[in-house]
Amino acid sequence: MVDEIRLHGSGGLGVVVSGELIAIAASFEEKFCRAFSVYGAARRGAAVVAFAQIGSPEEATRAQVYTPKYLFILDPKMLGSSDVVRGLREDGIVVANSSKEPEEVVECLKTRVSKVGIIDATAIGIEILGRPIPNTALLGAFARATGLVSLASLEKAIRKRFDGEAADLNVKAAEIGYESVKIKEF
Repeated sequence: MVDEIRLHGSGGLGVVVSGELIAIAASFEEKFCRAFSVYGAARRGAAVVAFAQIGSPEEATRAQVYTPKYLFILDPKMLGSSDVVRGLREDGIVVANSSKEPEEVVECLKTRVSKVGIIDATAIGIEILGRPIPNTALLGAFARATGLVSLASLEKAIRKRFDGEAADLNVKAAEIGYESVKIKEF
């Protein structure tokens, strides 16, 4: 079995790095993992889609994830997009960057989900990192809402990817995301 995660956002929000950090965190738990992305001309603000897989190496592919169980949405403007939710399984779990309540987010998604985890990760990015980069705060929320990776493994992954103060600040953002996420089951 392979847990498939599709990540959506805009260039500059850390979509690709988020997928990589999920995979690195899973590797610290001795799970097979893979992360890859698809995007056009690299520019800040352009749509970016990334994918991560955790599970059996025999079942993992490098194909795009068309029917994810897990959806990770970094850009709140994408919540109403049918492209974002296309193929999401009915037992799907959505973790999204939004200041809205979970029920409002589900209404925006216009699809069935089993669970949502919502956090205003942009506000955390501004407060902790000094920039509107939501990825590590949303990763903390993802760890708590899905249980696919632990917060401890995620923190190790962040420290592997970043150095010094950048690592410390991103770990703090992840911890706040983990503690502050609003989770609702449907």
